[in-house]
Amino acid sequence: MVVLMRIDSLLRVYKRKSIRVLPLILSLILVLFVGSRTVAVPTKSTEILWDTYGVPHIYGKDDQSAFYAFGWAQMQSHGDLLLRLYGQARGHAAEYWGEEYLESDRWVQTAGVPERASTWYKAQSSTFRSYLDAFATGINAYAKENPKLIDDQVEVVLPVKAEDVMAHLHRVLNFTFVVNPESVLDLSKEKLQAGSNGWAIAPSHSANGNAMLLANPHLPWSDLFLWYEAQITAPGIDAYGATLVGIPVLAIAFNNNLGWTHTVNTYDGWDVYQLTLAGNGYQFDDKVLNFQTKTLSLKVKQKNGSLQEQPLIVKSSVHGPVVAEKNGKAVALRVAGLDRPGVLQEWWDMARSKNLAQFEKTLQRLQLPMFTVMYADREGHIMHLFNGQVPVRSKGDFEYWQGIIPGNTSKTLWTKIHPYQDLPRIVDPKSGWLQNTNDPPWTTTFPAAIKADNYPPYMAPRFMDFRSQRSVRMLAEDDKISFDQMVVYKHSTRMELADRILDDLIPATRKYGQDLGQKAANVLEAWDRQANADSRGAVLFAFWVQQMDLDKTFSKPWNENYPRTTPDGLANPESAVATLQAVAAEVEKTYGALDVPWGKVFRLRLGDMDLSANGGDGSLGIFRVLNSAPGENGQFQAVAGDSYVAAIEFSNPVRAMALTSYGNATQPGSPHISDQLQMLANKKLRTVWRDRSDILAHLEERKIF
Repeated sequence: MVVLMRIDSLLRVYKRKSIRVLPLILSLILVLFVGSRTVAVPTKSTEILWDTYGVPHIYGKDDQSAFYAFGWAQMQSHGDLLLRLYGQARGHAAEYWGEEYLESDRWVQTAGVPERASTWYKAQSSTFRSYLDAFATGINAYAKENPKLIDDQVEVVLPVKAEDVMAHLHRVLNFTFVVNPESVLDLSKEKLQAGSNGWAIAPSHSANGNAMLLANPHLPWSDLFLWYEAQITAPGIDAYGATLVGIPVLAIAFNNNLGWTHTVNTYDGWDVYQLTLAGNGYQFDDKVLNFQTKTLSLKVKQKNGSLQEQPLIVKSSVHGPVVAEKNGKAVALRVAGLDRPGVLQEWWDMARSKNLAQFEKTLQRLQLPMFTVMYADREGHIMHLFNGQVPVRSKGDFEYWQGIIPGNTSKTLWTKIHPYQDLPRIVDPKSGWLQNTNDPPWTTTFPAAIKADNYPPYMAPRFMDFRSQRSVRMLAEDDKISFDQMVVYKHSTRMELADRILDDLIPATRKYGQDLGQKAANVLEAWDRQANADSRGAVLFAFWVQQMDLDKTFSKPWNENYPRTTPDGLANPESAVATLQAVAAEVEKTYGALDVPWGKVFRLRLGDMDLSANGGDGSLGIFRVLNSAPGENGQFQAVAGDSYVAAIEFSNPVRAMALTSYGNATQPGSPHISDQLQMLANKKLRTVWRDRSDILAHLEERKIF
């Protein structure tokens, strides 16, 4: 309209002036039209710009359009996986794909995931509901337009609804990360094999005087744990980061002002209660209460395609659903935060925040059930928050609540969650750095800034593992860390455990070892104490550690007064040497040499790629974590560990590098399955393209809606 008014004005001038000004007028008209089109295009359309690593850069004309495009993008990259995950979240996977999914359905339905997902969806604001609807619509639109690119087996899940998105979120966060079925069925609090490293470095500790952030989650390389890297730009948001496949917002992200990462924290948000059965119910506070009971029908697809129905009786006490029943006893599961449906909105608003005050105001909602938050920003602030929906418990320390809790009294039944101000937190410590490697919050920086004695003893345990000690060593021993050096540290494969124990193990082997023991000592002495592809001695040491009980190995146990230098010393040198000799014999027999290179035994395999690995298990005190599973011919294959990595410096402009180890797609035929694996093997990150000009310079595909 403004353009037309200006043209009209020019034409009126033209009538009064000489015809000699006509070329000038035409030139101005052309400039105005071209200029107006350049400005208007981004507001009229929504598009995905795919870069050459398969990262979608989403430009939404509004938030709803951005969610739609993100649903489309996730389908293009991970469609088969996404639909399979949503089918499981519905609790109908056995109906779709057979008996192997029956236990999954039992868990999801017993936990009440589908029913609660519907409640959670209705609890969203009408605006945010429209965003979730748009994400689901984008998924369905992609499937409708590209039916041949979707596996026939998973098409049964279509069409997807926003409630499916909520169910998937709920299953992932509350019933996989907070509590997983394996722990409940084993009635033990063995943690999920998921971890992370996170660093926040203040300007005072950085070489360039800018705050820096290192995001480095370690998750399994499959299933619901896969990361998806993306950029989302719409009015009020321009965030880059990653989320788990199927989640409609970024879970780890940064913008031009701030960024955050998560680590799996020592959070305990669930308990199992032992009930004493009586009559048709259970004893509670000297009364007999009846169970709430409902009967569900699970359908199981047979090999001939027919469906067989199985009843699922779900009993619930005041604690929660009964998950085991035997010999007159029953065990009920209680999970915190099931009445807090706002985590997606919280993550979305975290990514839209412009400063620490806005960011913390969002965090204070406490909708995210767990995970440490590690934060840094352009203004130079850094923060560590032990985030979690921590139950207010009546008594006991962390260890007490790891066991089975008496369920016959209201004294053990928690009903409230600690508010934000109760959670362990530190902003801008004197040290100038913060770190977390899945340890309790007490060791996030040194000198210690968060005192365990100031919190309830059940808040978090007290320990510091070797990976955390390695992390602290790198940060504390370098006064001014550059961005490039932070990336080097991120890839460190040095074993803190080797530095701690070899000064005892090698002399003991010289004293007690026989011929093979002496050879082993020679190998360990010559070894560089790293797990690089060409490191010789790392295999021997790692296999020795695997055969040792580390709780009994040391003469000096871990001491919180000396958290960075204990445990230490060999409790039983002769036994340790005997174990080393036995391991050495096995290594020599299997690989033909005691000093076999690490990369010959530990491999990176995806698709057609088979590369030498570097890095290893975090229990060895390695910062560069790769967890491996046994393969053929004595080799091991990486199945978890370094998954998404981002190194960010809040300079002007923001500098960032990243890597998604296994590639940014799983969909058959995609060129982005394993295309970043060689960089992983080479300890490299790739430059993050955030500016439109950089993205267009590395454009692989464009989709305009």
